[in-house]
Amino acid sequence: MTEVKFYDTVEDSLLRFAVIITVADGKLVFCKHAKRDTYEIPGGHREDGEKVLDTAKRELYEETGALDYKIVPVCVYSVTAPDNFDGKESFGMLYFAEVYEFEGELHNEIEKIIFTAELPEEWTYPEIQPRLLEEAVRRGYNI
Repeated sequence: MTEVKFYDTVEDSLLRFAVIITVADGKLVFCKHAKRDTYEIPGGHREDGEKVLDTAKRELYEETGALDYKIVPVCVYSVTAPDNFDGKESFGMLYFAEVYEFEGELHNEIEKIIFTAELPEEWTYPEIQPRLLEEAVRRGYNI
């Protein structure tokens, strides 16, 4: 069973991921990886020596082509799952971004992005990402 928890802060060195709830023109933005048939919120792994905010900005650009945006931290999240990190709790930073301009084409592993008022039916991470959206709404973000 996957467990998702939320924190206001943790030690920076524990943050291994950044996930960015993304909105443009009042709609949520989801990514579809070229090798998957599912959708996900933009995000990814923090590289060695990278600030977690820089991870978020890099992943937002790589996965959506976002050029002009406002990004703010929402909270820290953690995931504990038996099939992930040997069942140990792993931490990430959840961000919220409003994007005003996108690049014309995507250059990385993302096949396409969609803009929608509805949540996707086919999630890449169905036990995690819907919970991240719920927490952002609970904390007052208009999604």
